[in-house]
Amino acid sequence: MQPQDQAPVDLRSDTVTRPTADMYERMRTAPIGDDGLDGDPTVQELEASAATALGKQAGLFVPSCTMANLLAVLAQSERNQQVVLESASHIYTSESGSATFTGLFYLGVAGVAGAMDLNGLDDALQAGGHKLTTALVAMETSHNNAAGAVLPLQHMASVHAMTSERGIGVHLDGARLFNAAVALGVPPAEIARYADTVSLCLSKGLSAPVGAVLAGPRQLVDKARGLRRMLGGTQRQAGIMAAAGLAAIQTMGPRLAQDHSRARRLSEGLNAIHPQLRATEPQTNIIQVDLAATGSDSTAWLAGLEAAGVLARPRGKARLRCVTHRHIDDADIERAIAAFASVAAKLCK
Repeated sequence: MQPQDQAPVDLRSDTVTRPTADMYERMRTAPIGDDGLDGDPTVQELEASAATALGKQAGLFVPSCTMANLLAVLAQSERNQQVVLESASHIYTSESGSATFTGLFYLGVAGVAGAMDLNGLDDALQAGGHKLTTALVAMETSHNNAAGAVLPLQHMASVHAMTSERGIGVHLDGARLFNAAVALGVPPAEIARYADTVSLCLSKGLSAPVGAVLAGPRQLVDKARGLRRMLGGTQRQAGIMAAAGLAAIQTMGPRLAQDHSRARRLSEGLNAIHPQLRATEPQTNIIQVDLAATGSDSTAWLAGLEAAGVLARPRGKARLRCVTHRHIDDADIERAIAAFASVAAKLCK
């Protein structure tokens, strides 16, 4: 059992990160205006800074990365067309409900570690006959459902080449793009170059309290801005939130390497506990823990871990997800390993 005065080790998601002291100060002093009327100066600064960091002409501040992805789809497609995605991507598995608003068909292509099979993609892009016209292809890096896997740049280049020669746009779900950039040791723009539009979440590992940015060609972003208004996404004195996002983009990227290192230590520690308990080897800050051989399901493991002072999230009946972030230090990782060990002693058959 955890001491009563000790906070749990919260590995549920990097969305639980809280703003830094610098973010709070920037929020307190941010110049603000009305973003729905004549504009908010801090929002405008965030949009320009994000666009520059991603190598794009323009940016658009939105409440969430889900909205950014939806706007990218709407701005680059027409009804009765299809969007092609890797079949385990977040847009396909968790955001496809938005297709009910678009009149589009979302087509999943099987992949490995988040990378679409290129032969399957080629087949999906074939037009004519009974097949729908493809409006857009979407990639994701780092890849949430593939345990934070990072797409190889060569794969992204191949996808971009296949679509470009057919006049089809590419969108990149870059919710954790800065994690991918740190893992590859390249600037974020080097990854985003293989997409026409890219979304970036500010409220995960980058620690801003809310928001995302959609970046791309100015004409497309202008179109997305109008669509944002239609969806109710226009905000007023949004500079208060944008100020934290600006700090996130300018200062928080390099420290993500610490999260990656701690995720590797957590994976190593879990894999040393019991042969029935297997954790993925992370490229970034996400690991998945396979419980199938333990004889106990995720519900039992979650209850045991919570009693021992650790919070995680289920990935179905036989897996857990653990995510490292700014509020997880080295001592927390050791506490988590010890908690898993104590639960394993009870649940592993």
